[in-house]
Amino acid sequence: MTKISVILAQAAPATPAAPGGAAMLMQMAPLVLMFAAMYFLLIAPQRKKQKAHEKMMSELKAGDEIITSGGIHGVISSVRDDRYVVRIGDNNTKVEIAKGFVSALVKKTDAA
Repeated sequence: MTKISVILAQAAPATPAAPGGAAMLMQMAPLVLMFAAMYFLLIAPQRKKQKAHEKMMSELKAGDEIITSGGIHGVISSVRDDRYVVRIGDNNTKVEIAKGFVSALVKKTDAA
């Protein structure tokens, strides 16, 4: 080998090493942490609230005082397959509402 080829070989930059598994993991760690934070701060509490609402809906029966999603307060008179008959006034005004429009249970009846 000539002196020039030796100098050029020493001056040539070394090829960069391929990123290893640890380096790639360090690059992915912020994304994984952000996803975990989103899950625990947003998704998990919403699922818990949804399950509690579904449980409340399945336990509703005649005599329970409810609030509809429209803000109407009433007492369930009877339960049908897909709706409730709700008494909403002192003069026995009754309306039928779909089961999905009950937003909250105000007072549960004591009858078992």
